[in-house]
Amino acid sequence: MITTAINLTYLLGATSFVIGLRQMSSPATARKGNALATLGMAIAILATLFIPITNAPNNYLWIFVAMIIGGIIGYVSAAKIEMTAMPQMVSVFNGLGGACAVVLAFTELAQFANGFSVLNNGQLLILLITLLIGAIAFTGSMLAYAKLQGLIKDHQVTFPKHNILNLILLAGLLVLSGYVYLHLNDPSIWQIVILMVLALVYGFSFVAPIGGADMPVVISLLNAFTGLSAAAAGLIYDNKIMLVGGILVGSAGIILTVLMCNAMNRSLLNVLIGGFGENHKTSTKGEKQLAKEITYTDLAIQLYYSESVIIVPGYGLAVAQAQKVVKRLDNLLSANGVEVNYAIHPVAGRMPGHMNVLLAEADIPYPKLLDMEEANEALPNTDMVLVIGANDVVNPAAYDDPDSPVYGMPVINVWEAKNVVVLKRSMSPGYAGIQNNLFFHHKTKMLFGDAKATLEKLNDEVKTLDS
Repeated sequence: MITTAINLTYLLGATSFVIGLRQMSSPATARKGNALATLGMAIAILATLFIPITNAPNNYLWIFVAMIIGGIIGYVSAAKIEMTAMPQMVSVFNGLGGACAVVLAFTELAQFANGFSVLNNGQLLILLITLLIGAIAFTGSMLAYAKLQGLIKDHQVTFPKHNILNLILLAGLLVLSGYVYLHLNDPSIWQIVILMVLALVYGFSFVAPIGGADMPVVISLLNAFTGLSAAAAGLIYDNKIMLVGGILVGSAGIILTVLMCNAMNRSLLNVLIGGFGENHKTSTKGEKQLAKEITYTDLAIQLYYSESVIIVPGYGLAVAQAQKVVKRLDNLLSANGVEVNYAIHPVAGRMPGHMNVLLAEADIPYPKLLDMEEANEALPNTDMVLVIGANDVVNPAAYDDPDSPVYGMPVINVWEAKNVVVLKRSMSPGYAGIQNNLFFHHKTKMLFGDAKATLEKLNDEVKTLDS
């Protein structure tokens, strides 16, 4: 009866996961979906606590102590985290999930190697997969965090032909895993330790050559790895909710990774071999180009008397915490009959959906958020485009510079609008490390300064036109 009740409760929790995930596909229902999925996890945890423990009844003390410590750390971290640092938090939490899988797999393999448990071929294979995927997700996510946080620069962890090292490490992992698997009757704890260390090193090396501009893809892929390792752990312990939850996270992560790759015109294979997003520098061709500046007054007048305005947000807007100031500008223009919308590139920011969440925080209506295809259709009939902190996702080199690393990448064609103004701190390149020819386009003018301070002044100028 207890087992049946637990399985039924797991079914309820799994159903909550599925419905919650479905609701997260739309900004309008994402918050409810997140709450429902959270409820499903709470139900699953409570059900798990009722599983009878026969060999070690004192495990409840360890469980509750771990839950309290983890809950406090999670709550404090989530409460204090800035929106700009959300990708870093996702990377850390994702990495800790991989670490949990590593601990579980290593513990079971160590018990087996020391003769304290018996494993068949299938169980050993699942444990090895869990150990490998979890270790890669752990160190890869930690390095992704360090890169996003600015603690480590790309050149500090990479060297020429880094992909060759990754291929050697991957081959070594597969060979050693096969050796351990084939020597099922003669296990060695040292073989398992070496395998785990090699997997941890490969996870670090795998992410090392990947540039910061491509981190949305990396985060999605590592998230998929963690989900798969959780699903494998569910098989080890015959835990239905771990299996379902891991499969959902893994499949969602893989689907999102493919979507991100398509958005950047990259192949999934390129990501898997660790050569995705290596930094490139483009050479300056021809004579030195000059950018044209615009004054606050001129920009305010153009915006105020436009019929349609599209705002393209980027990471610079997030860093400046300017989303609420943008909303005030939106309100001022909308009150004067100006149609204001926002063009969202799939990889804008530092993780998938970063810009959507940022703008939702400022209570910007969801219908105003246009995806890349919708925005590109509307741009030829748009009077003014305001690019705030975006760079690589509006770079015309994606169309006209075959030597550029963003060549072929789908971008927002802001230059097709009648006028373009770029708000930026300086002329420095974007996260991909390349100059943006949009700055020198004949339709483009620059407004330099911190995004929040610049928008505040722009709001003041627009208000004077109202009076």
